[in-house]
Amino acid sequence: MTIAVLGGTGDQGLGIAIRFVQAGENVIIGSRKAEKAEQAVEKVKKLLKDNSLPNLKGLNNEDAASKADILILTVPILAQKPTLDSVKEHVKDKIFIDATVPLQSNIGGTSMTYFSLWEGSAAERTEAILKGTNVKVVSAFNNISSSSLMKFDSEIDCDCLVSGDDNEAKAIAMELIEKIPGIKCVDAGPLEQARTVERITALLIGLNIRYKTHYGGLRITGLPDKK
Repeated sequence: MTIAVLGGTGDQGLGIAIRFVQAGENVIIGSRKAEKAEQAVEKVKKLLKDNSLPNLKGLNNEDAASKADILILTVPILAQKPTLDSVKEHVKDKIFIDATVPLQSNIGGTSMTYFSLWEGSAAERTEAILKGTNVKVVSAFNNISSSSLMKFDSEIDCDCLVSGDDNEAKAIAMELIEKIPGIKCVDAGPLEQARTVERITALLIGLNIRYKTHYGGLRITGLPDKK
């Protein structure tokens, strides 16, 4: 499968792209402009000290979405709807992983505060915007810090809470995400659970600030092993 990281030029998107490239997956970095995506590819090559990387390319978001099987959205909340509108015609029947979190820092406030959306969560907003495409929306990566993702020579000491209404799509997403060393996925339930999971991001940011680190995450304990 080919993975497109839409809006993948920031630290979160780059970190996800790097991790999946390292895992041997075919990855496309998407951006509003192809030139910016290509620059991100060159940055990844420098970071990984590898000038070839045949499994990585950069395209504009529309082309990236059309060529990929799994899409991952890594944009600030203000860019969420414009990005979704631009790729809507290319998402039919695909798996769409949304990592968006509505933080008040995007609207002039603090990154430690979440703000509520009418749809209930950013992931549910994505589902509403993409309605009619039979896309399978999954919420994930919200509680994995971009700093941990970009520390690509180390395992990530954090669980990834994953929610979604399509169990098959959720299972595929979880299997993919667990190719990133250290991450264990936890099935958080239906997509509406993203309302709770997204809020955890604001809490983790606050804890990282308080304890002067960038790598604080969470582990869910006491659950039985997955069969």
